[in-house]
Amino acid sequence: MILAVAAILPALMSAAPRQNEDGAVKKELKNHFKFYGFVRNFFAFDTRESVAGTGDLFYYVPKDVAMNEDGSQDLNEQSSFRFLALTSRLGVDVSGYRVGRTNFGAKVETDFYAGLTGSPAINGVAQLRLRQAYMTVGWDDLKLGRDSRAAVDLKLGQAWHPMAADQPHVLALETGTPFNPFSRTPQVLMDASLGKHFTISAAAVWQMQYRSSGPNGSSAEYIKYGCIPEGYFGIAFRTENGFLVKAGASVLSIKPRRTGVNGSGVTVKVSDRITTVSPYIYLQYRKGRFEAKAKTVYSQAGEHFNMMSGYGVSYMGAGAGESYDGHWEYSPLRTSSTWASVSYGKKWQVMLMGGYIRNLGTARPFVTDLEKDGVAYVDAEHVYFSSNGYSNLNEMWRVVPTVAYNIGKFTLALECNVTSARYGEYMKTEVQEGDKKVTHQYLHADNGLACDNLHWVTNHRIQMMVRFTF
Repeated sequence: MILAVAAILPALMSAAPRQNEDGAVKKELKNHFKFYGFVRNFFAFDTRESVAGTGDLFYYVPKDVAMNEDGSQDLNEQSSFRFLALTSRLGVDVSGYRVGRTNFGAKVETDFYAGLTGSPAINGVAQLRLRQAYMTVGWDDLKLGRDSRAAVDLKLGQAWHPMAADQPHVLALETGTPFNPFSRTPQVLMDASLGKHFTISAAAVWQMQYRSSGPNGSSAEYIKYGCIPEGYFGIAFRTENGFLVKAGASVLSIKPRRTGVNGSGVTVKVSDRITTVSPYIYLQYRKGRFEAKAKTVYSQAGEHFNMMSGYGVSYMGAGAGESYDGHWEYSPLRTSSTWASVSYGKKWQVMLMGGYIRNLGTARPFVTDLEKDGVAYVDAEHVYFSSNGYSNLNEMWRVVPTVAYNIGKFTLALECNVTSARYGEYMKTEVQEGDKKVTHQYLHADNGLACDNLHWVTNHRIQMMVRFTF
């Protein structure tokens, strides 16, 4: 490593800014650094209690029915209001540095989300947090053929997950989540442009803020002890008349547990692991002031990029006897998620987004923790669902119309978010544990779903946004 640095140091020194002319350093700073940001306020009103983050501005899903003791009121049928400026943003882009045929750049971006406390997190003092921080290394004008050129770019650091980068036409903070993947995460990403039309991408991705679920809750320890980065591969095709098509897939292999108890009752290291594949397709068309987008994702345990998904335990060693080595086996929940959106206009801009999610259930039956009336059930504790949703969620849809008025760098927008979720009812039992009774919730073991007493709940969010960009 030291020898490599020593080898490139003379080239870097020769490319450094000179100070032999008055104001030369100031010129370098002006040319290479671009500071940007905005001050943004959201004003949001909800008709129902919901799961939402970032001061309740980042919207996920309406909460299920919670009837009071005499069954006369749904306690989650409660309106609320808030307005906050904590999503205001600061950033800097660094570009224009070149050594030989190699281009260097960087980005650092932050906002003020961190610092809110409580349950829900709506109290406290907003503090700076890291959104993106990465460097870029690129080579352009590479000879590909007689009349074609190629370019290769590397991105190293924290940036948007490749599956989350293309987002629908909405102004809300959640940008279509959980219908669209949402994650900024540490990664090494390679994009190779092969001529005018094709781009291939490959990435090694880690976890930080957006994590997998597991026996210890939402945590990055499952990928840490799995010792394998998430892999991504994608391909894009772009035409000269405004069409863009992308397809790709994420492959994730994690280790939910490090230790277990074998058939002799001894705590031992275990070989637990679950490997999942989540493919997607993205379409885009743009002409003048009109743009249309659509994306569909088939996710297996996609909770690490904020989708309504997860996985459960499919084997726990029952009946294996003293030969049992303590390991568990797992099966992913499969989720289909699709959205489409359109936008038209510039000064006056109208947008419409629609999305649909379907929980397709488990690939293999989960462990049977209880049998009742001939039906096998799994304890919900053995199903590790997204921390921003509920494992009894069967399907969900959303419609978001938006109108925005843009005056230069100032934007005033009004948006209506109608989200409806269909829940099933858990099968519940009371168990005496010590001095108190504890209620356990169960899903059907054969498909991992709550199939009884299906019902819809709906939230209407009316939101206004005021933003000044600089």
